[in-house]
Amino acid sequence: MSNTVMRIRVAGAVVAAVAGFAALSACSSPEPSSGGTAAAAPCEPSKGKVTLQYWNTVPGMDQVVALWNKNNPNIQVEMKNISNDQYGTIGNALKAGSAPELAQVGYDELPFLRTQDAFVDVSACADATAAKSKFVPWTWSQTSFGDTGVFALPQDTGPMALFVRTDIFDKHHLDIPKTWDEYAADAQKLHDADPNLSITFFDPNNAEWFNGLLWQNSAKMYNYSGDNWHVTVESDQSKQVAEYWQKLIDAKLVRTDLANGSTPMYAAYQKNQVASYVGAAWGYSMFRDNLPDQKGKWSIVPMPTWGTSAASGDWGGSTVAFMKGNKHLYESVKFNTWLNSDPEALALENKLGGLYPAALAGSSLPALSAGVEYYNNEKIFDVFADSSKNIDTSFTWGPTQKTVNLALQDAMAKAAAGDGTLADAISAAQATALKSMKDQAIPAVAGN
Repeated sequence: MSNTVMRIRVAGAVVAAVAGFAALSACSSPEPSSGGTAAAAPCEPSKGKVTLQYWNTVPGMDQVVALWNKNNPNIQVEMKNISNDQYGTIGNALKAGSAPELAQVGYDELPFLRTQDAFVDVSACADATAAKSKFVPWTWSQTSFGDTGVFALPQDTGPMALFVRTDIFDKHHLDIPKTWDEYAADAQKLHDADPNLSITFFDPNNAEWFNGLLWQNSAKMYNYSGDNWHVTVESDQSKQVAEYWQKLIDAKLVRTDLANGSTPMYAAYQKNQVASYVGAAWGYSMFRDNLPDQKGKWSIVPMPTWGTSAASGDWGGSTVAFMKGNKHLYESVKFNTWLNSDPEALALENKLGGLYPAALAGSSLPALSAGVEYYNNEKIFDVFADSSKNIDTSFTWGPTQKTVNLALQDAMAKAAAGDGTLADAISAAQATALKSMKDQAIPAVAGN
């Protein structure tokens, strides 16, 4: 979620599940044969002036919309910020038949909302299908559900990296870790030197972040074949990630009392109690805006890897979806394409909202190719660009991902409090995935 995850920690549930609703495809998986595909809606220009509703959670997006409105008098856009309860607000509007034409939806929420018939296929619009070439391939596969249509356009992504307090690392004579084993060794050295200093924190209430760590280790959670969802949340790769962080927690080398983006988190960094941060591209503005006096003390380097693998993970990122009931598809596609691929719009979104564009044009933006003053004028976006290239494009979200995430978080919180382990949390997520699909009559089996 376009965290932008940090900015849009959502309260409230998504639309209630419809009993017996047939499973539809998710992300880059094939279209389940039991679901079928509705024909794309017709795409004709509306007569006269059109006003579109666009709901999102991104800071400064009102200024981006104002730029569009200034230059497009016949297609005006009214924006509503729904960051206080993103999916609850969208869900209530869908139930009431009053959804906006366009809404921000996280990649991991797309499959579930599609099972609720929340979107309209705009592939009859030539500009929509032509937009495929404008985006990073793995993001397009998430929004088109295996090329079965066009239900959303990618907006931003969250390729992951390691944020490092170089002054603290230098003080304790630590090299920048290239692998997770080296990172654990650094954690121990810091703790030995100062028991009040932790290398990072583990947020047990942030399943999206943890899923990014699983993604990096090729811990594929789902795949679709043979008319069944195959649930592999409890894979050996997932267990490896869980056991790694469990060891750090047990040894008290990482904190578990901090929530991402919270006031206590920033206070801990301000007091020099935490030396690094495992984050995503959109997080670069967090430290710049909330810890201005630490300017020049931070660097962003590649995420530690598992052995020699260069694989990275993604945390967050969102799309702008075409919502059910949209009667202005032609105009919606025009605005959505501009919003998420026009260089001027992308630059403004990055500056104001910290978005890391999913559009290929984003990598050539001056703001994303120059050094960033806060980070020692380092070209930090080069790090994120390399990270993005090393993200597994076949990773798939399940159709009940929100339910699974909630179960994972509940079990991780218990583990952090000493009741069970993170490996148990992985098992709980696996069981929840299977049960939640069964409850919605979605064919699912454990294992490949």
